[in-house]
Amino acid sequence: MSIYLELFGLIIIGFIAGVINTISGGGSALTLPALILLGVPPAVANGTNRIGILIQSIMAVAGFRSKKVNIAPFGKFGNIGISIAVLLGSILGAFIAIDIDEKIFNRILAVVMLIVILGIIFKPKIALEGKERLSGPYLWISIITFFFIGIYAGFIQAGTGILILMAFSAINHLPLVASNASKASIVGILTLAAIVVFAYNKQINYGYGIILAIGNAIGGWVASRWSVKKGDGLVKIFMLITVIIMAIKLWLN
Repeated sequence: MSIYLELFGLIIIGFIAGVINTISGGGSALTLPALILLGVPPAVANGTNRIGILIQSIMAVAGFRSKKVNIAPFGKFGNIGISIAVLLGSILGAFIAIDIDEKIFNRILAVVMLIVILGIIFKPKIALEGKERLSGPYLWISIITFFFIGIYAGFIQAGTGILILMAFSAINHLPLVASNASKASIVGILTLAAIVVFAYNKQINYGYGIILAIGNAIGGWVASRWSVKKGDGLVKIFMLITVIIMAIKLWLN
């Protein structure tokens, strides 16, 4: 395959992932297999994928702000508390990913990718209804919850957006638009922390990361500013087939 065709394909996949990540989550279940198919070792693909996620989050935040959507609804103390929680959790998770045996990591990644993609395809709609609960015990529950979400995100990342939306739904009752805007901000913070760890340990392919980020950025911007239909059937089928193939390959490695 031509290198130019590979790079163009990576931009397209990044765009699709950027849209998926911004309106719900799970785009990494598409970008991780794409990087691995290009010959990037799974552990390095895990770090490289974060470049696109970070740029996508920045563009999504900019898009939401341009539409006057509040990306930090918890108040000064709450926003700082949640930011610190996800940052510390993400650093811890990234160190776990760096230190874990490669064969064990491959198998964990294979299982996680299958769970995430099946969750995207079959999950019920997340109901974000009821009176908002942004302070008091609910804030502290959120801070603790987001610390553990940060650990997971630092470790693998795939499906983090879905976990964040579920937390906002179950704990805080945030409306959907506010949840997606806040999610973009939180993902940006925890991804930046993880990137520092992966970069220090030389687990990032910057060339592929930047190319992927171009697609991620465009997808994040578009999805944050305009209504995008979720769950396109063809995309779901493509993602499912790709992830199954890569999960088998990772499990057997």
